[in-house]
Amino acid sequence: MAQQMTIGRLAKAAGVAIDTVRYYERAGLMPEPPRRPSGYRSYSAEHLQRLRFIIRAKSLGFSLDEVTELLSLSGQRASGVAGVRATASARLAELDGRIAELQKVRSALAELVECCPGEGGAQACPILQALSGERA
Repeated sequence: MAQQMTIGRLAKAAGVAIDTVRYYERAGLMPEPPRRPSGYRSYSAEHLQRLRFIIRAKSLGFSLDEVTELLSLSGQRASGVAGVRATASARLAELDGRIAELQKVRSALAELVECCPGEGGAQACPILQALSGERA
């Protein structure tokens, strides 16, 4: 029989808080574990593997809905790969858009910082002027 673990051991093995495990259970991402006669939940290696999958997907920026979709597609070993690729491609395109937006914001802010003398009156500060709408 595979080694069973408590929620605390599961959380520690995955590097998350117990509340995170409970949250993923409530969200339906983690299957309901069986209970021991004592009433405690009993988690298996499969629970740990699934939890690590969720954590890795979240670290790549996937939303909970996308993680749910990826978990579903991962169960369809042969036909699910196309869906996994499509989901990951959509996420990549979204990230590319956000990066482009952040680069624009960074450029604008860098220009304002470069123009700011760093001394004198606040009325002469291009950063404050831009934030107050006095400068385009």
